[in-house]
Amino acid sequence: MSHKATVWAIQQRGLKPATKIVLWFLCDRHNPDFGCFPTQARLAGDAEMSISALNEHLARLEELRLIHRVRTHDPRTHKRQATRYILGFEEGFPQEPTPETGHGLEGTEEEQSADPTPESGDGAISGFSPKPSPDFAQSHLRNPETNLVREPLSKPVKEEEDAQARDSDFDQFFEELILALGFAANATLPAWWQGWPARSHVRRWIDDLGLSEDRILEVAAETRRDHPNPPDGPKALDRFMERAARRDAQAAAAEAKPQRPKRSRKVDLTPRPSADDLAAFYAELVNSDRYLPVSAISNTIRDAMLARGLVTPERLWMRGVR
Repeated sequence: MSHKATVWAIQQRGLKPATKIVLWFLCDRHNPDFGCFPTQARLAGDAEMSISALNEHLARLEELRLIHRVRTHDPRTHKRQATRYILGFEEGFPQEPTPETGHGLEGTEEEQSADPTPESGDGAISGFSPKPSPDFAQSHLRNPETNLVREPLSKPVKEEEDAQARDSDFDQFFEELILALGFAANATLPAWWQGWPARSHVRRWIDDLGLSEDRILEVAAETRRDHPNPPDGPKALDRFMERAARRDAQAAAAEAKPQRPKRSRKVDLTPRPSADDLAAFYAELVNSDRYLPVSAISNTIRDAMLARGLVTPERLWMRGVR
């Protein structure tokens, strides 16, 4: 692992999240002394995606001139070795793509399953040949006559398409959030708003606090009333988002509480929540990790939850219900 390489990967901007993850794992496999030689199977396992999807992201990284792939072979045995990945910050990164080296889109079955041999390490770097060997020309994976690697296409492709659609929707929401906070459309964002860590932090508002994207945009716009300057990072908005989630939970609890009937000559036929319904509602909040309005839970509701076995005393204690 190279700390310099992973820091460089994090600093790259404008990449799709999945593409940036592939770049980060490539840099994580980089060795400052020997270079970067991960197999496709290992990279696909690290990034949790199919090899076909991995190659699409590798092609995009090479198109953006962030990586350069060099197919190599043993000069004595002509045996295919693992593809060498030259990263954009390394010395010797080619200024222009060289057609002789190829782009290493797929690789052989042996490359995908086997780790680099000792011959492909430091001592073999000086022996790299930019031209493929005759054996390699016959075993190229893209040759339909010798394609030994068969992957089921329908399911991985569908999963990748769904993932790309979700990423695209979230990217659009993230751009709307940036604008709602007062950043100009083409402005250079502060460092804490750049890259996938900022996006992961914003996702936690959705996953952990239960806020919708529309609710987050609404809260972001509200913060500008008292704080006209855009925040330096998403952490500055945590207390506002937590407060909004708390208000939403209190509103939901208030709706579930029985309302005191108004004096009227007419008979109110609206059914009131039963003790079982109230116990079940608050038990769900207690057993989850969402915000819990402790003050709304009376001793009667607490005892009802315990009597019905919906919660444990330990869980009540952990959630602050005494």
